[in-house]
Amino acid sequence: MTLKASRWRRWALAAASIGVTATGCGNNSIPPTQAVVARTSLTSFSGPNACKDLEAYIEDTAVLQMRTQLEANRDEVGGWGWWGGFAGRGGLEDANLAGAAAPTSGQAAPTNYTTTNNQVAGVDEADFVKNDGTRIFVVSGQKLYATKSWPAADLSLQGSLKIEGYPRDMFLEGTDRAVVFSSVYTWMPLSHSRGDVCDAIDCGFYSSNSVKVTVVDVSDMTNLRTVDEYFLPGQYNSARKVGHSVRLVMADGLNFPDGFSWWPTATGNWWNDKVLRKDAYNKLIDQNEKLIRAQTLADWQPASVIKSNGVKTIVPQDCSAFARVNAPTRLGTVSVTTINLAKPANIDRTSILAEPGEIYASEKNLYVATRHWWWWPAPGQKDTTYLHKFDISSPDAALYVASGTVDGHIVDQFSMDESPRGDFRVVTSIGMRVADQENPNNWWGRIETVNRLSVLGEQDGSLDVIGQSEDLAKGETVQSSRIVGDKAFVVTYRQVDPLFTFDLSDPRNPRKMGELKIPGFSTYMHPIDANHLLTIGTYTPEPVAGQATDWRARALQLAIFDVSDLSNPKQTFVQLVGTAYSWSEAQYEHKAFNYFPAKKLLAIPFSDWSYNYTNENEYWSSFRSDLRVFNVDVNTGFTATGAINVNDMYQVQHYYNWTYYYTPSVRRSVMADDFVYAISDSGIRVANVANLSVPLKTIGFDHLQYP
Repeated sequence: MTLKASRWRRWALAAASIGVTATGCGNNSIPPTQAVVARTSLTSFSGPNACKDLEAYIEDTAVLQMRTQLEANRDEVGGWGWWGGFAGRGGLEDANLAGAAAPTSGQAAPTNYTTTNNQVAGVDEADFVKNDGTRIFVVSGQKLYATKSWPAADLSLQGSLKIEGYPRDMFLEGTDRAVVFSSVYTWMPLSHSRGDVCDAIDCGFYSSNSVKVTVVDVSDMTNLRTVDEYFLPGQYNSARKVGHSVRLVMADGLNFPDGFSWWPTATGNWWNDKVLRKDAYNKLIDQNEKLIRAQTLADWQPASVIKSNGVKTIVPQDCSAFARVNAPTRLGTVSVTTINLAKPANIDRTSILAEPGEIYASEKNLYVATRHWWWWPAPGQKDTTYLHKFDISSPDAALYVASGTVDGHIVDQFSMDESPRGDFRVVTSIGMRVADQENPNNWWGRIETVNRLSVLGEQDGSLDVIGQSEDLAKGETVQSSRIVGDKAFVVTYRQVDPLFTFDLSDPRNPRKMGELKIPGFSTYMHPIDANHLLTIGTYTPEPVAGQATDWRARALQLAIFDVSDLSNPKQTFVQLVGTAYSWSEAQYEHKAFNYFPAKKLLAIPFSDWSYNYTNENEYWSSFRSDLRVFNVDVNTGFTATGAINVNDMYQVQHYYNWTYYYTPSVRRSVMADDFVYAISDSGIRVANVANLSVPLKTIGFDHLQYP
């Protein structure tokens, strides 16, 4: 069993580091250039001094970031340097059913059923619910639950397996295996003799420093058993699966040494005395730098552990598998780890020394975004993202291909898309820092925003912008995007919802074709067919000059858009759901949005709360959660089909079993032929679409049992 390092496909030519140099203890370092790098690249650590160079780079950059933060606090400039300059993380600014039809006993599987709502065909996305038509697997709390789901009348819990730490997401691999990702906290670095894992779910939820990958044999659902385990240093970000290969994207911050501190421990009124404050911070800076320089590489980048058949193998990370960006990025580690389930003994890990942003994957390539880091805010700065492309056509490794630069920040994965031609389309919101003419004391300026669609092409090992749209919607930011073939749709928002349409058939000349302004905004867009979009978002009344918008008029909104004529998009149908107090996870998580083309049905989780202030004993009955189902027709609009209600799960659970990692509200759904399954952390309920209000069967997880 080995941990193999990917070979970097193209080594950057003349790709210097960002200019971070070692600083002597006690000396005030001069921040290196912050300029945006137009031609981005990655440089791997190689040769006989690879590990020495890697450790030096990490420590030099750690010292720089430590000094940036503490000197900002020392000099009373608000600590802007460490926290990334302007924009922050997001950019600049049961009972039997009487009369219901049941499947025939001879039908071994449904004719049609829904699975995870994935962005790209052929690329599965990890989620806490997976199904294959006859079985539904759910990660809830600290367990993996296996249920028989077909025939629907035979819905039953078959078995469960406790998973270490805080289980997050999973994949199904064929009929015999499940792959579960959990966040865990290891008491000591995995490179040391121990590697003990805190088994409590709190250890993975509140603080985690490792990702555990548990491969489970699910061929016998009544006897789930662990086959292989991988403990990988870092934090879970997301995962994709193409064929037998899992691509796990992880992030990791700096493992600062024991004794390191962000706050002086000086005595006296040092905070209000500039001389004492400066002395306290200078001493802390010196102390921190000595601790940073004393750490070993194994402390900065702990080893991985593979456990198979009870045998544990400790595998140090390969220094040549790391690369640095030739641009200012805050130090961290973003890793693409490949586990080929057809050959599970080996794993491959490729790491970039930067903090991760959004992830996109096609069947052939995976893209990782990282943000430009401005040490100090100042007018003239622009929001910038660096993109790194990896070839994942090999089932065993992710191979670096090229990097590129694009203005702005990326809102979510749907703002990115790879065309069959190979060009990469990106939608960004661009924040620009300009001088504040009305407030000269505002030395860091103010933010102006525009939005843009850019097309990048791979040329000589670089992702270069080969085409871009005009700037869009000044003063607004992107709320959602969707790129389908050579058509793109972008929604921005400030007070109204402009839907922009684009023709991308010529990658060097992406053209804005149309614009539609309507109240509210869409947060997710789903293609129904080549000419129609189904969206979910929030309705807000159209603003009236001189009047404040009544927030109580807001509501969850479903809509259908006719985009057959890109120059004249139309919102043809609207369905308001609930009130200003209600919400749906599908508004911000596309995996909760479940459209069933075979039946033209849409299912979304729905929650509401209307507390009865006159009767404290009615507290739990004030919560409402159900799965709302709608018939969707591009010619007639929306028809409410009904809802599967799970309010009783709130009342059974009460407070003590309803926690930060577990709620009884509906979160996902599965539709199979004429049956709809509502899935929550507390159980599964199924009903016939003809009579959703009367459950056919309900199963509870462990502590909840229904007839």
